[in-house]
Amino acid sequence: MSLEGFIKTTKENKVFTIEFFHPAQNSLPGHLLKELAEAVEEAGRDKDTLLVLLKSGGDRTFCAGASFTELASIEDFPTGKKFFMGFANVINAIRKCPKIVIGRIQGKAVGGGVGLAAACDYTIATQYASVRLSELAVGIGPFVIGPVVERKTGLSAFSQMALNAGEWQTAAWAKQKGLFMEVFDSVEQLDAYIQHFTADLTTKNPEALKSLKKIFWEGTDHWDGLLEERAEASGQLILSEFSKSAISSFLQKSN
Repeated sequence: MSLEGFIKTTKENKVFTIEFFHPAQNSLPGHLLKELAEAVEEAGRDKDTLLVLLKSGGDRTFCAGASFTELASIEDFPTGKKFFMGFANVINAIRKCPKIVIGRIQGKAVGGGVGLAAACDYTIATQYASVRLSELAVGIGPFVIGPVVERKTGLSAFSQMALNAGEWQTAAWAKQKGLFMEVFDSVEQLDAYIQHFTADLTTKNPEALKSLKKIFWEGTDHWDGLLEERAEASGQLILSEFSKSAISSFLQKSN
């Protein structure tokens, strides 16, 4: 079986760009999550890199979250935990990366995609970047990404998204809640601003940027254990009859 999607990395002008792509709306199966975490770790080690830019391919959905096809195939707890640890490992890789990570959010973000956006240190989006935490609709919850989303938006906004799993929130709402720092009308404006912003940041003192990164993530040293516990909770719930039925129904509608 061929594994769909890719992770592509490029380096230019002290910016290490990580691009992920999957034909199913940039959803993330386990193999891409593993490669994504490894790419972030590589960027953190690279001596010539000052900034990391996280982006996805295509001009529509930023990230549709977990791969529903892979979720439907999970039959036991170890497999379930391993899958959700994929998201935990990416979040922790971004958290531990000594470089500032900038997120380019060109379109909609769902579930784990919202978690990726929230994990970035500075997130820039377009007006098309609506967000939704859909996990409750399929019998689980946004457990693994919860800490990083709540940290960025506050408990009230996280609760609103987590419980109102069927409703999209606009990019303007996400900016108001602190998930996005800037929102632009078009992808062209988004990319122009990112080029300007990164060019300016790469002129700053590398040690100051490194120190800021540490400050941004103060109080999260326990997250290795916390996110593993959350992955175990999701790995258990995904085995429930409710989840299996809901995911099966979703896949049938999308075919």
